[in-house]
Formats: sequence, C-alpha cells, structure tokens
Amino acid sequence: MNYWLMKSEPDVFGINDLYNRPNQTEHWDGVRNYQARNMMRDEMKLGDLIFFYHSNCDEPGIVGIMEVAKEGYPDYFAFDPEDKHFDPKSDPSAPRWVMIDVKYVKSLSRTITLKELKSREELANLALIKRGNRLSIMPVSKEQWDFILSLE
Repeated sequence: MNYWLMKSEPDVFGINDLYNRPNQTEHWDGVRNYQARNMMRDEMKLGDLIFFYHSNCDEPGIVGIMEVAKEGYPDYFAFDPEDKHFDPKSDPSAPRWVMIDVKYVKSLSRTITLKELKSREELANLALIKRGNRLSIMPVSKEQWDFILSLE
C-alpha cells in the first residue's frame, strides 16, 4: 500500500463535492505536470490511501481521506478542444496525460492545517512542506501518514 496527498482548491472541487458524487467516486483529471502524471500513471495503485488537501483557501490543510478506486487511464479531457485542459499535442493513440478515479473514505473531524503540519518536527521531510514543492500530488510515507492521523 502506498500513501499520497492530493491538493484541490475547495471552490473548484472539495471534499464535500467528492462526498456528494454518485457512489462517492470521481475522476481526478486535469493534472498537467509530468512528475505528478508519472506518479498517477506508474505508482498509484488500487486501494492506495490519499489525504485530500484543500489548497489556495483561507485555511489550507488536510480535510479528508480518499482512496484510489481506478488506476491511471487516459485523461480524455486532453483531447477535447472545448475543455480548459485540452492539450493539442496529446494524441489518443499515445496519451500524454492520465487520470485516476478516487473514492471518498471519510472527512476528518477537523482540518489539519498547513501551519500545524509545518510546526511538527516529525514532518520535516513531508514533501508538502519542503520549500519550492508546488506539486498537486505527492507521496506520504507510512510513518508520516500515521503521525498526521494522530493529530486529528
């Protein structure tokens, strides 16, 4: 089992949006960074657990847990010229971008804020708080995962 953190802006797609989807499942599309794409395509496996992180909001932080419900497959929005994630260089016969499906597991009882995560020495190596890391998807170690859950 692998552990992850995925960021989304809550006014675009938040934990409550996932909760309210049919079967509490939705595709995670629009990733246009090669490193994040490679993690989705090559490393994220069915059943892996993911922290849902609200970003670019008044109180950024971890708000819930989801799991990989379907492993990487072509992000078909890349082929749609009407979609904001259209990529004219992406070819359906050799897709450049992928997406996964995620399923809601639970909302946390409180937001574990970025400020709190940064204040914990135990999380000094957490990719989220490393300087210059702007990825929307990042791995979390089992030890980091367990420690973060202990903060709830």
